[in-house]
Amino acid sequence: MAKLMQKNDMNKISTLHLFIILSFLACAFQVQALEVAGYSFKAPADWKSSEPTSKMRKAQFAVSGKDGKAGEAVFYYFGGGGAGGVKANVDRWMKQFENPQGQSVKTETVNGTKVTYAQAHGTYLSGRPFGPKTPNPGYAMLAAIIEGKEGAIFVKMTGPKETVEAHSAKLKKMVTESLAK
Repeated sequence: MAKLMQKNDMNKISTLHLFIILSFLACAFQVQALEVAGYSFKAPADWKSSEPTSKMRKAQFAVSGKDGKAGEAVFYYFGGGGAGGVKANVDRWMKQFENPQGQSVKTETVNGTKVTYAQAHGTYLSGRPFGPKTPNPGYAMLAAIIEGKEGAIFVKMTGPKETVEAHSAKLKKMVTESLAK
């Protein structure tokens, strides 16, 4: 009887260890892929997926920065014709800065799909639309508007300027790779 109890205890411990190991691996190797409007995006490995903070957000990621100063990258998708055109969105995003600096808007075609990149830096006014705004000096934005077959996909990264600059090439690579398939 004692041997049977020891064996059951060992099985419980082994099961617990396996559960802990699998849980750790699931967190450590979190799948960073998502589907939006028929396109597959694979977020960079150092972007941490988090629960979207509003229904408007398809997905969101914390983007690590120096000294714990993180930014965020957010995916929005509203279907065909939703959320206005490219110019309306770029204009609205630029107005989220007090005296935006370094404004740049460039459109390119990737595998037959138009992508508009917009960027700026300065004091970013964060907050919900039509709600109070919080000024964030020294912030930057890089956004991509992908004019997909099923409607525009918006990817917007904001955060401390150094953080956004450190992740800009990763965002562009992610967009390019998703459209190259």
